[in-house]
Amino acid sequence: MRLGLDVNQQRMSFNEVISRARLAEESGFDGVWGFDHFQPTYGEGPGECFEGMTTLAALSGHVHRVRLGLLVTGVTYRHPSVLAAEALTVDHASGGRLELSLGAAWLEAEHRALGIAFPSTAERIERLDEALTIVRGLLSGPGFSFEGRYWQIDEATLDPRPLQLPHPPIWVGAGGESKMVPLAARHADVWHTFGDAATIARRSRILEEAALAAGRDPATIARATNLNLSQSCDQMLAEAEAFRQVGVSYLVCGWPAEGRARIDEFVDRVLPELATW
Repeated sequence: MRLGLDVNQQRMSFNEVISRARLAEESGFDGVWGFDHFQPTYGEGPGECFEGMTTLAALSGHVHRVRLGLLVTGVTYRHPSVLAAEALTVDHASGGRLELSLGAAWLEAEHRALGIAFPSTAERIERLDEALTIVRGLLSGPGFSFEGRYWQIDEATLDPRPLQLPHPPIWVGAGGESKMVPLAARHADVWHTFGDAATIARRSRILEEAALAAGRDPATIARATNLNLSQSCDQMLAEAEAFRQVGVSYLVCGWPAEGRARIDEFVDRVLPELATW
């Protein structure tokens, strides 16, 4: 079982973000994860909130083993060609440690406050479908063209090529069973979703059927979800085992409300066992 730590880069100094990332690396986590928002998503009033992709670029110089990603970049925030160029840069800055994730975006209030267009759910899903095709195409080789409803790409090339060939692993965050999970089945190297083990098992069956319909081997799509550290160590192990039984191979550990002491307890009592799975 691979494990990531969500450093949640909001309402803290950047030095604290670096400190959390270093803690993850020193403690044996496989990855460090941030989020893709421009304003805090909890608490009252304004507060520190560092942009996601530039945060990953900065962290790449402070941690040297763990892989780096965001859960997940919102399709509304960047033109897919810009996201591909940013991903290429972070891939090189980190020595090939980027996990590239995309999702349909959800925080309408943030969009309205910052003047970012927030289309309907259906349109955001359609845009995500196109964006995933564009990002993969631009990162996979030269002379990429695409004619979509929302974006058009004309014989475009991004250089240099990624260190991870043909491209960094592409994660898709998806929970909606009618459209989003089938979309992940078409595009994802790693599918990330939320829910209990029964929910993930049901969605996995949908993913597998959609992957086969798209001509993909479902076994090539890894499954990931989140592990709640605000529970007892026994509960963490039981939940992780339930996730493993339904095919999950990556757990993103959210930074707990209990703070550093709970992280230390997890590292001492739970992480060593999960790392052997």
